[in-house]
Amino acid sequence: MQTVTTISLDIAKSVFQVHGVDAGGQAVIRRQLKRRSVLAFFQKLSRCLVGIEACASSHHWSRELQALGPTVRLMPPAYVKPYVKRQKNDMADAEAICEVPTKTPEQQSCLMLHRTRHLFIRRQTAVINAIRAHFAEFGIVAPVGRKGVTELLHIVADTSRSYAAALSERIALLTLGTAASDAMLWRAFVSTTKRTLKPARAKPSESDQRGI
Repeated sequence: MQTVTTISLDIAKSVFQVHGVDAGGQAVIRRQLKRRSVLAFFQKLSRCLVGIEACASSHHWSRELQALGPTVRLMPPAYVKPYVKRQKNDMADAEAICEVPTKTPEQQSCLMLHRTRHLFIRRQTAVINAIRAHFAEFGIVAPVGRKGVTELLHIVADTSRSYAAALSERIALLTLGTAASDAMLWRAFVSTTKRTLKPARAKPSESDQRGI
């Protein structure tokens, strides 16, 4: 078999697709690999360039393969699609277009925290909007922002208000329970954020050092 110089690896949950070419761009490998067989397959190859689309678990596989010797390049999905349209599989050309640096486990942990924060914010916004909509059905409105929602919750808790009685006990408990749950999650999130981001800030990433 001719020497493989470049491999395009399409990663998935169970079955991976491998497309390898030689120095002349001729396809010499086209095969599928079970997840458990990927590392064993690359252990048998000489050092080569491996191109992987930057997606879920791509950084993990990049680190695993680099430990075996191959040079790994991650490509953003936006740059992979044009190559598929033109039936071009030589990933070496992709390196000239764009390269995604492989993240360390520490950097990925930090990124995961940021994504969790964005998820929490979206969830919190959805809950706030739902609370406002529910209260609006009773003709009760409050200023925008979290302060306004706090006022709504005080209204539910204050049984002396005449219109508070219009809210059923079930709605009141659900609303207050949601607020308590969000408050608990927020405290846990802030605590985790402080512990996780402190070491990350102390050690700048490679992209920060390059000024990217």
